Amino acid sequence: MIVIACPGQGSQTPGFLNEWLELPNAREFMQAAGDAAQVDLIAHGTTSDADVIRDTKIAQPLIVSASILAWNALSTRADLSAAGVAGHSVGEFAAASVAGVLDPIDAVRLVGVRGRAMAEAAATVETGMAAVVGGVEEAVLEAIAAAGLTPANRNGGGQIVAAGAVENIAKLADNAPRGSRVIPLQVAGAFHTSYMEAAIPALAAETANVSVADPIRPLWTNADGTLVTSGTDFLNSLVSQIAQPVRWDACMNGFTESGITGLIELAPAGALTGIAKRGLKGIPAVAVKSPADLDAALELLAAA
Repeated sequence: MIVIACPGQGSQTPGFLNEWLELPNAREFMQAAGDAAQVDLIAHGTTSDADVIRDTKIAQPLIVSASILAWNALSTRADLSAAGVAGHSVGEFAAASVAGVLDPIDAVRLVGVRGRAMAEAAATVETGMAAVVGGVEEAVLEAIAAAGLTPANRNGGGQIVAAGAVENIAKLADNAPRGSRVIPLQVAGAFHTSYMEAAIPALAAETANVSVADPIRPLWTNADGTLVTSGTDFLNSLVSQIAQPVRWDACMNGFTESGITGLIELAPAGALTGIAKRGLKGIPAVAVKSPADLDAALELLAAA
């Protein structure tokens, strides 16, 4: 089985959308998505600098809409009826669209609400996130707890993301677990922790305004890496997941149990294929960063 992976926040880079907008109907889709999210996605994906697109309320709909755009381009060129899908953090909204749970524009509309609500929650106290790469997992988790932080993303492949107050991030960096590196992330808050609970009501209220369907393809949840059967349950989990840890390690275990033969990461790609090299050793992976990478994805699909 080929697994389609939808990246999370931090994957965006300045100007990454330029080449995608040259594809047929791409600009029209991004305009509609931007209107739904209340963000000028075309401007931010082409001309805005790194500091601007780091803003949570911009980054989240930009990433999700780009993933959906890449999916549209890939799915028009290949039969993907047997593929499964999962998203990392906000990437779960793109995955919901790919799996048929949400209409693409509804998915981006919800992300617009999510991004604004999370930005407001993050503004109340200075928090951040840092990736701890390497080390022994048990020792890393102990060090994160000792620093007063939360393991917000357990990504597998020797990477755990700690989140919490910025002074505690610094404390962890000064006392990195043996054999590990602590790398601050370019995000604006302690996502997937209790700091984000204030963002839940706004997103929960907005879910009443969208239609939901059960998934049409295998879909794994960040909550525990299991397969989703109910679209309504998945939508509810997208709301609660704002303040709960991402278990991408469990998702990768789920891919393995389902017989994964390859992984394709949609734009803006790179982070999840990097994790896959360590957490899914021997499984070929393609990062679709630009339209030029679609050919490599098609080759992987043909070989599956």
